[in-house]
Amino acid sequence: MDKSKKVVNELLVQLFNDILQIEEQVLKEGVISDLSLTEMHTIEAIGMYTKRTMSEVAQDLKITVGTLTSAINKLIKKGYVERNRIEEDRRVVLIGLTKRGKLAYRLHEKFHDDMVSNSVDGLTSQEEEVLISSLSRINKFLKEKYKLK
Repeated sequence: MDKSKKVVNELLVQLFNDILQIEEQVLKEGVISDLSLTEMHTIEAIGMYTKRTMSEVAQDLKITVGTLTSAINKLIKKGYVERNRIEEDRRVVLIGLTKRGKLAYRLHEKFHDDMVSNSVDGLTSQEEEVLISSLSRINKFLKEKYKLK
C-alpha cells in the first residue's frame, strides 16, 4: 500500500472510532446520560415529527422488529418513546418521541451539526467540493461493495 493510501486508511479508521467514542462520551456527560449510543440512534431513526410503524423503523435500522421491540421497551421505560396502536387496525403499532425524546433528538442533532460545521469551517468552496466528492465516492464504493442501501 503506498503512503497516501496508508494515510487515508489510518485517517478513516481513526475518524470512525473517534466519532463513536466522542458520541458516547457526549451522551454520558449530558442531560441524556441514561442513553446508550444505540438507543440514541434508535431515537434518531424514529424521527421528530411523525409517528412511525415498528417495521419502518426496524427497516431503517436494519434490525428485526423483535430486536427493535426490546429497544423500544427500554426507551419507553426511560420516558423517551411512546407506543400506540391505531384504532383501524390494532395490529399496527406506531411509535413516536415524547417531549424528552425530542430533546434527546435535538441535542444529538446539534452534536452532529457542530461536528460538521467545525469540519468545514475555514475551507474554501473548492475544498468543500473536494471533501464532499471524496466522501461521496467512499460512501458509494462501500454501499456497492457490501450491498448496502
